[in-house]
Amino acid sequence: MKVYKTTKGILIHYQDAFYLLEGIDWDSFINDDNLYDKVAKLASSNAPIANGPDLLANELEAPIESQEIWASGVTYYNSKLGREEESKEAGGADFYGRVYDAKRPELFFKATKSRTVGPGGKVRIRKDSSWDVPEPELTLVITSSGTIVGYTIGNDMSSRSIEGENPLYLPQAKCYDGSAAIGPCIYVTNEPLPPDTQVELEIKRNGSVVFEEKIEISQIKRNLTDLVSYLYRECSFPDGSLLMTGTGIVPSNEFTLQHDDEISITIDPIGTLINKVR
Repeated sequence: MKVYKTTKGILIHYQDAFYLLEGIDWDSFINDDNLYDKVAKLASSNAPIANGPDLLANELEAPIESQEIWASGVTYYNSKLGREEESKEAGGADFYGRVYDAKRPELFFKATKSRTVGPGGKVRIRKDSSWDVPEPELTLVITSSGTIVGYTIGNDMSSRSIEGENPLYLPQAKCYDGSAAIGPCIYVTNEPLPPDTQVELEIKRNGSVVFEEKIEISQIKRNLTDLVSYLYRECSFPDGSLLMTGTGIVPSNEFTLQHDDEISITIDPIGTLINKVR
C-alpha cells in the first residue's frame, strides 16, 4: 500500500482505491512501528474517494515533516569507483576504498524539510560547482525506535567538483537549499523489498534522453538494518527519520547536470519521482 502527503491530508492508496484522512498530524501518523496494520485498518474503516488521482496530480507534497534526512555513502561498488576517480588528483581516493571495506558505514546528514523538494519540485545545483549529478537512492522510512516501516525514493543531489577537491568538503557538496528530493509516496510493507528491485535513472534535456541507467538493490554491500543500527547508535529521532541507502548509478566524468534538465527516478513498486533542475 502507498501513503501520500497532500495539501488536503494523508492519502492512502490501498487495493485499487483511495482514502483521504484529514486533520491528522503527519509526524505522529508515520512514526508508528505498526504502520502497515494501522494503514490497512484505516483504509478498511473509511469510505473511498473518487478524486484520488486529482490529488496526486495537483496536491502532492514531499513525504516529510519533522524527520531528518540522512544518507549512506559508498554502499555500491560503482560508487566506490566513482568517488576514487573524482578525488584522485586531491589525494583522497584511498579513503573511499577504506570506507567500502570497513565495518563502520559512511553516514552523513543530508537535509531537513526546508531544503527538500517533493514530486514536481525543482532541485538545485550549486552556483560554485562545475560538476553536478543526481544520485538516485532507495530511501528507508524509519520510526523513532529504529524500525523500518516503509520505503520512498530519494535524490541525493551532489556537487562532485566540490567533493572531489577534498573529502572534507562533503557537507558543502551535499547539503544546500534544494539538495534533496523525496517521494512520490511512502510504500508501506511488512516485508523487505526483493533483492532484484531496480533503481532506474533517466535524465532528459530539451525533451531528449541524455542519460539512463539502472541497477538492482542487491548490489548494496551493506545490510539495511545494519545501516539503521549505526545511524541510531548515538542519535535520537523523536519523529523518525529518512535514510538514503547510497547510489550505484554514477554518470561518467563527462556528464554534468544543466538547468532545466528533468530527472526521473523509478523504483517499483514505489513509483517515479520526477524533478527539474533550476
